[in-house]
Amino acid sequence: MSNTSRSKTRLSRALGVALTPKAARYMEKRPYAPGEHGRTKRKADSDYSVRLKEKQRLRAQYGIREKQLKIAFEEARRRQGLTGENLVEILETRLDALVLRAGLARSTAQARQMVVHRHILVDGQLVDRPSFRVKEGQLIHVKPRSEGSDLFQVAAAGGHAEVLPKVPGYLEVELDKLQARLVRAPKRAEIPVTCEVQLVVEYYAAR
Repeated sequence: MSNTSRSKTRLSRALGVALTPKAARYMEKRPYAPGEHGRTKRKADSDYSVRLKEKQRLRAQYGIREKQLKIAFEEARRRQGLTGENLVEILETRLDALVLRAGLARSTAQARQMVVHRHILVDGQLVDRPSFRVKEGQLIHVKPRSEGSDLFQVAAAGGHAEVLPKVPGYLEVELDKLQARLVRAPKRAEIPVTCEVQLVVEYYAAR
């Protein structure tokens, strides 16, 4: 296992959520926190540590920095509705998140790499920012020159289906064409993210 894979696996076990397919397999064998005391029962966490862990869990699943999460939180707070649900719905419209949900990538890190390496177009325009916010109706597709690569041929054949959740209803996906359209705004109940969003709201509200 590479250092990066090992790091992702340890983080996954610490947060209690699989961040990569490899971490998911590892956690099936070792469903407890890393370290020599991982199997032992620990004392109850403080309210602060519970909220902090939940915030870190959300951050890790989207692979974003603290500053990016805080900006999204401030936007979520300004919107009508529940702040926690708004937050996840905002994060879900990131380009890298939708590349992953569509099945074009097998992990958040790989989706981000595809965008940064200039393989992904939105409505025919090259976009190399993973944080780019996709709007309703916009089409995400792989650049024609990149379609023939092994990386995308695996995706086109549905090679990631076994390690990813079912495609959510807010995406219309044509894997054989390596494209997906955001047909409507995501709703928290259908977003495949493990997080008690109210704890995240409470974490930021207390700061």
